[in-house]
Amino acid sequence: MFNAIVSADTLRTTLDSVSVLVDECKIHLNEDGIEIRAVDPANVGMVDLSLSAEAFESYETDGGLIGVNLSRLEDIAGMAGSDQLVHLELDEETRKLHIQIDGLEYTLALIDPDSIRQEPDLPDLDLPANVVIEGRDIDRAVKAADMVSDHIALGVDDADELFYVDAEGDTDDVHFELDREDLIDLTPGNARSLFSLDYLKDMNKAIPKDAEVSMELGEEFPVKMHFDIAEGQGKVTFMLAPRIQSD
Repeated sequence: MFNAIVSADTLRTTLDSVSVLVDECKIHLNEDGIEIRAVDPANVGMVDLSLSAEAFESYETDGGLIGVNLSRLEDIAGMAGSDQLVHLELDEETRKLHIQIDGLEYTLALIDPDSIRQEPDLPDLDLPANVVIEGRDIDRAVKAADMVSDHIALGVDDADELFYVDAEGDTDDVHFELDREDLIDLTPGNARSLFSLDYLKDMNKAIPKDAEVSMELGEEFPVKMHFDIAEGQGKVTFMLAPRIQSD
């Protein structure tokens, strides 16, 4: 059983955070909210999302697991105004999701969860550096790097206590740095890793510009980025594997 009402805005933000990496996913319907964890087909980017029952106008479930086509569900959610409510109800016999938005009714066929890629384990990484940065500063760094390269290096200079971004193109380079004054918080430690800019651009689309993003970094380690959605009632973690530079 699953019967919930949620604002279109919250639903879209939730779906966007996952659909930047995958086309379909499993949604765990827990009594205290929903959880989604997915990894892209190349095993490079991962998302871990939770949305608490408090983020919904009403929420009832006795638990379960459903598989959804994200782009189809996003298309439906996109038909609602941001202040409209979306009513979701699972028909357990037909395994379809009934969706109502202000007189519009849509029945979405669900996907067999067993046919969806296995969910990844979130590795427990103890990364030395932690940067708390505004979403708009990540956006600036990604856009600047995109002008010159398809790779981006993220790092922390332990001695100078600053976070930096480097992108090296064939002819042009970009360097962007923020010191402790420019950041919300900084726990310095030596860190530098190179990442695929395409993945970071996709993740950046889902990061609200006004979000406080906590970024964990190491030396040639994955980056973990955490931020809140739905006024703090949801949490998203992105994880991106590094490109190991061969000497």
